[in-house]
Amino acid sequence: MTLIGYGEAGRTFACAAGWQSQAQVYDVEPLEALLTKDGVTACTTIDAALKDSPQTISVVTADQALIAAQNAAPHLTPKSLYFDMNSVAPQTKRDAFEVIEGAGGRYVDVAIMSPVDPARLAVPLLVSGPYSEDGKAALAALGFTNVRIVGDDIGRASTIKMLRSVMYKGVEALTAECLIACEKAGVTDEVLTSFGNDWSDQADYRLDRMLVHGLRRSAEMHESSQTLLSLGVTPILTEGTVGWQQAMGELEVSPVPKGLNAKLAAIVEKMS
Repeated sequence: MTLIGYGEAGRTFACAAGWQSQAQVYDVEPLEALLTKDGVTACTTIDAALKDSPQTISVVTADQALIAAQNAAPHLTPKSLYFDMNSVAPQTKRDAFEVIEGAGGRYVDVAIMSPVDPARLAVPLLVSGPYSEDGKAALAALGFTNVRIVGDDIGRASTIKMLRSVMYKGVEALTAECLIACEKAGVTDEVLTSFGNDWSDQADYRLDRMLVHGLRRSAEMHESSQTLLSLGVTPILTEGTVGWQQAMGELEVSPVPKGLNAKLAAIVEKMS
């Protein structure tokens, strides 16, 4: 099998599943040292990674999803399954489907519905498209344990993911906007207390995700924005989420401090 992309998702899946002996990995970044450390076969070209491969999993950044499909298509083994697990708008998935279908491959729209760590192969996956049944069976054979078919239409799984992200990542953006202002005003504890006992832990987690993955999440939220537009809904708040995810990722707070107070102090310092 082939992995296109060796970021958080690709690496988590490969190492959790013990795919090292069977996976051929291609990434546009020079990751040979990391791949060697993990015991995964590194391929310097995409055609080498796809040679004789019966299934391919694409886990790249949102802006590279369609490009990855276009680059992979000429090298696919006939009738091989192409699992597009990227967080992109349904139209992007449909465009990628046309590319893969035209090359003789079988395209499966897959939505990853929670962080891959710590869930790993138990991460919830939604699949849709004409090859969903075959795709679900192949994913189960690879070790995925939580796969659900949501329809025959390409883009349905992606639509569910994109619209869910409007809420989940929008709450992250609101958390950042509110608490950064609270920190600057010196009223963080008072505001958090007014929300309820579990808000500090939730806010800590949300800020952590934005600081670590903000740039990737900003690209994903742009796709959510495009999804809303395609449905005739103006993405007023979602465009703000795009901006906040981008801004937090660009802070490059590393290492990310443990604890909400330490995170807020680091963020405010970086922003000053």
